[in-house]
Amino acid sequence: DSEPYALTRDAAVGELLAAKGAALQLVWDHVLRAPEEVLTGDGRAYRVFTPYRNAWVKSLPADAFAAAESTPRAELLQPVTPMLPTLEEMGFEQIAVEFPGAKADDALLKRYATDRNTPALRGTSRLGLHLRFGTISVRALARQAQAQSETYLNELIWRDFYQMILHHFPHVATRAFKPEYERIPWRDDAEGFERWCRGETGYPLVDAGMRELNATGFMHNRVRMVVASFLTKHLLIDWRLGEAYFAEKLLDFELASNNGGWQWAAGTGVDAAPYFRIFNPSEQTKKFDPKLEYVRRWVPEYDSLSYQRPMVDHAFARARALDTYKRALQPG
Repeated sequence: DSEPYALTRDAAVGELLAAKGAALQLVWDHVLRAPEEVLTGDGRAYRVFTPYRNAWVKSLPADAFAAAESTPRAELLQPVTPMLPTLEEMGFEQIAVEFPGAKADDALLKRYATDRNTPALRGTSRLGLHLRFGTISVRALARQAQAQSETYLNELIWRDFYQMILHHFPHVATRAFKPEYERIPWRDDAEGFERWCRGETGYPLVDAGMRELNATGFMHNRVRMVVASFLTKHLLIDWRLGEAYFAEKLLDFELASNNGGWQWAAGTGVDAAPYFRIFNPSEQTKKFDPKLEYVRRWVPEYDSLSYQRPMVDHAFARARALDTYKRALQPG
């Protein structure tokens, strides 16, 4: 695990074991392919997803995700003395949150390519939580995806890609992947940020997404892109604030993917497209929630006079973002 906390933790465990005359052996397990496994011809890390994916697929061994023979649990689990601490002793508390199941339905995966962008449908697996905590085998899931959905397998490759980026470019945890983007003069707008957090922007799809996140700890992936674009482009608020808010609220928070998604939206990351991709929330609503089923589920006052007006005009915000980025990125 390449997350900063995990590196510190593993180093501490290694030192503790060394003092006891034992060794710590680390094994890549929560990704399909290790960060050092898929590299360019000259041994460097990929910086763009499509070439990485092509190399990932081309070099994949035929039996890469073959099921291993299971070992009877009785041969692995021996009495432990002293007993392991309980969940309560480790600081965990029971909370009233509904967690998704740990299995992906074949029928869902078969429909994944057509349903995944429609937030009103249950068109995504919601297995991010289980992948994050290792309560499902990522290789078993990859085997299932190979049989049912190339599009879903592509999403698992995206996950590997962001883990690889964090491993080879650890500065992304706190700074822009592209150094020149550190010059973007983000706006100091505490009130605007709070309205975004509460889902009170006046843009229905943005508000629905934030309210879903606040209520459930989940947000549909298409909507994640829209709300992240809105914060960083419409409001010109630092992507790190949005990233931290997602980290606090998401049940499936995983630093590499969360960071990669936010930097993608802000234009500061590894995405090959220039910074001028700015989602129009209204057009995204028409395209992906045309019947407003998702919007009305989370913004019940949408059709009433009490629903607030948009906090910023799209055309104005788009022009302001383009001008701000262009000025900041000019050489010299």
